[in-house]
Amino acid sequence: MRMQSWLLTCVGCIVFTLGVCNSFSAQIRLGFFPNITHAQALYAKATRYLETNGVEVKWQAFNAGPTAIEALFSDAIDATYIGPSPTINGYVKSHGEKFVIISGAASGGSALVVRNDSGINAVTDFNGKTLATPQLGNTQDVAARIWLLENHLRPKIQGGTVDLIPLSNPDQVTMFKTKQIDAAWTVEPWVSRLELEAKGKIFLEEKTLWPEGKYVTTQLVVTRKFLKEQPDVVRKLLTAHVELTQLINSNKTKAAMVLNEQIRKETSRALREEVITRALDRVELTWDPIASSLAKQAQAAHEIHFLRQKPDLAGIYELGLLNEVLHQKNLPPVSETPK
Repeated sequence: MRMQSWLLTCVGCIVFTLGVCNSFSAQIRLGFFPNITHAQALYAKATRYLETNGVEVKWQAFNAGPTAIEALFSDAIDATYIGPSPTINGYVKSHGEKFVIISGAASGGSALVVRNDSGINAVTDFNGKTLATPQLGNTQDVAARIWLLENHLRPKIQGGTVDLIPLSNPDQVTMFKTKQIDAAWTVEPWVSRLELEAKGKIFLEEKTLWPEGKYVTTQLVVTRKFLKEQPDVVRKLLTAHVELTQLINSNKTKAAMVLNEQIRKETSRALREEVITRALDRVELTWDPIASSLAKQAQAAHEIHFLRQKPDLAGIYELGLLNEVLHQKNLPPVSETPK
């Protein structure tokens, strides 16, 4: 009897040990930006939401999309929250073989901000001015180039009159204050920081350029390899993503505090309360990929010659797991068919 008791105890210890190990057998390397348009990722990291649900996460922060795409290409990460332009560029570059979009994440939140004393009051006033975007080829950079072209303006490098420069978001704030740039096309919370801390003014909110004001700002992508090998982990990620979206939208006051503390950890500085409140109001968090806007952005990128070949986005969406999660939660499905 003592031997049986000892064996049962050992077996119990082994089972317990295996259970502890298996509680974190689901692992993912996940990219994000310390922006309000990546709120679900920030909230998840702050609260260990994914870890609580059995997914161990190795987080990787980026300043802009092209760098995150490079990390996907080099297999440094498995998935990332990212904007549409680098997604399109990366998908075309890899001939659709590297990654797919599995969910939307945010709509809105980007704007063109000008210094109050820049002398910019009309489109023609951008002649001879310096306009910054977060990174060459990122979503706001491409949006700025399209807008310039549509308004008969061109960057100096293309023989035009607008000095269009890549500049990280923190540097935009600094150079705004020191009057080294005249304007910036960026995304929240940097839009509100430029507006409230650097005495800028909103010249144009990007949502005014889109039907019903809806366009994809952030989406969630995963490598095809990881999706094939770890579908259960991806399902858990999507479940958390949907729940986090609902959680943040249901109580933005509480969410603002959680997000602000995480931004402080990521950037060494918390946002002013009015900044993060305004930023959250300007962003719509959603799991809808808003496929129609992605298709239009891809076409526009080709028209401004940012993409040399006409983009073929066939197969860019894999929304099956997301719709399974939505069905389980009695929520309507999303579609990859542009409306």
